[in-house]
Amino acid sequence: MTLALVGFAALFIIILLRVPIAFAMAAVGFCGFAWILGIGPTLSMVGTTAFDAGLAYNLSVLPLFILMGNFVARAGLAGEIFHLAHVFLGRRPGGLAMATVVACGGFSAICGSSIATAATMSKVAIPSMRRYGYDESLACGSIAAGGTLGILIPPSVILVIYGVLTEESIGQLFAAGAIPGLLGILFYLAAVRWTVWRRPEAGPAAGPVAWSERWQALRNIWAVLLLFAVVIGGIYLGWFTPTEAAGIGAVGAFLFALARRRLTWPILYEILRESAVTTAMIFAILIGALIFTNFINFSGMPETMLDWIRGSDVSPLWVILAMMLCYLVLGCILESLSMILLTVPLFYPLVAEMGFSLIWFGILVVVVTEISLITPPVGLNVFVLKGFVPDVPVRRIFAGVLPFIAADVVRLALLLAVPALSLWLPDLLFG
Repeated sequence: MTLALVGFAALFIIILLRVPIAFAMAAVGFCGFAWILGIGPTLSMVGTTAFDAGLAYNLSVLPLFILMGNFVARAGLAGEIFHLAHVFLGRRPGGLAMATVVACGGFSAICGSSIATAATMSKVAIPSMRRYGYDESLACGSIAAGGTLGILIPPSVILVIYGVLTEESIGQLFAAGAIPGLLGILFYLAAVRWTVWRRPEAGPAAGPVAWSERWQALRNIWAVLLLFAVVIGGIYLGWFTPTEAAGIGAVGAFLFALARRRLTWPILYEILRESAVTTAMIFAILIGALIFTNFINFSGMPETMLDWIRGSDVSPLWVILAMMLCYLVLGCILESLSMILLTVPLFYPLVAEMGFSLIWFGILVVVVTEISLITPPVGLNVFVLKGFVPDVPVRRIFAGVLPFIAADVVRLALLLAVPALSLWLPDLLFG
């Protein structure tokens, strides 16, 4: 237990020294494992871990969903989703901010990446909100918060990784994320409404839109609906596995971008390069996390924590709350993928031992990770957005996300209190 705690302390010190977290976890895990078992078994463990992770069939879904998201972003679908939400919601006070949140949710359904959602929607929504005189905090806050929906609304790369780590069904995790994702959109809309109720000048209403333009906007998103229905509906109906669905989605997104004449050879090369770089980054972090996890497991820390829980009178729910608090604290210094890879292998055996559903716990983990994406001082989505609006101070963006953080905390409490919100749909679809 002492060795494991020393390992965690060393890991955080190395991270604070700006060493990439993949190498930090691999280095600490290697040294700790070698301390326990010696250099020979450690070298064998590292080789086996890297080889198995690189050839894992379940992980092949990651590059395919990433590729699908990149094709979708280049096909211009984000702009059409925002336009649809704009023509229906723009005439309300704060309507463009509400449209941004809805568009982020819709784009998340075919992208699966929080960073990609925030980056894409910032290009689409910021010019419109500036044209109508929106307050900078509300405009940036709605994009930064709306972008977090990309890691919950299926297909979600984070849920895929969680499913691989815990050996839970990816299809069930996707189903479990649907209702909490919709709740996230509704709660964010409420946050926008509360903001403009307090400060009406922050989100002036746009002009009225004719119904003919609304119907035209609906017709323009048929490709989005078709792609989502094929990928997610196919998984839920048992037509194909998540990996097959990701492949079909990537091909469909490619054909749609091709049909729209959005692809040239340089753009295709850039899409493939971005997908390869993102995939390599994720796999590097994953392999480093697995090496570190092997060290923690051999140190006996999980067994010690289980023995403590069994021998204490602490309510299991309090343990879950402590884990959520841990995620909120870690979210201030770690980005979402690293945080999940670092903690889930340690926490999920405890959750299973206490009799909780790992599907439910996975949704809680993703929701609390969403909060970490917009909380200071790291707030990865905030800094992604800052790159597209360099004239807006970071403190103004963080001020704009505060109502959305409050909405997320309320949603997290609701999901904790009512597990059926996460488990009803998986039970219905998968029994």
